[in-house]
Amino acid sequence: MWTAMGVWRWRRNPLRRTTDLFEAWVAFAALLCVLLVAPAVGTVAGLEVDGTLQRAAREQRQERHLVPAVVVRPAAVAPEGPEGSQADPSAQRQTPQRTQIVAAWTAPDGSSHQGTVPAAEEPPRAGDRFRIWTDAQGRLVGRPLDGSLASVHAAVVGLAAALGAAALVETVRRLVVRRLMHRRYMRLDRAWAAAGPDWGRAGAGS
Repeated sequence: MWTAMGVWRWRRNPLRRTTDLFEAWVAFAALLCVLLVAPAVGTVAGLEVDGTLQRAAREQRQERHLVPAVVVRPAAVAPEGPEGSQADPSAQRQTPQRTQIVAAWTAPDGSSHQGTVPAAEEPPRAGDRFRIWTDAQGRLVGRPLDGSLASVHAAVVGLAAALGAAALVETVRRLVVRRLMHRRYMRLDRAWAAAGPDWGRAGAGS
């Protein structure tokens, strides 16, 4: 609003310089870009990312299967560090790990598998049953991407794209204004240099 009023004020102002009107129009164009172009960029980016993530989520749901597994035994304890030193206790507190167990499961294609996986419950007991995610051949995989979570990620990307576009527009506007100010100062310096030697002298017209 203030930018539009500034453009209108400079239309017929007798003190208006060419650069003043140009600067006002640049500010008006930047405002339009921030209000219209930046949201459009964010929307397009968000929709593109959402489409990509939703396709990935559908593919993962088709390729990954939740199969039953049974606890066989606790996994072997991880070896200690060099010279028998154990891991840093503070690091263990910061990144707690679930108990590792050896489990057996049957893949969707009917093949039998056995491997080390995190325990579903603490403490794990031999014979306990739980479920794990595998592919069709029984290889362990992560949980499929959730569609709602994909939408949240896409919204964050869209917002970041809109803010980035708005920041780019503002940066360009500031660079243009800075260039205009530099030209004004140069013109002022030339005008002062021309009038300075005769300033205040009688009959010099100053």
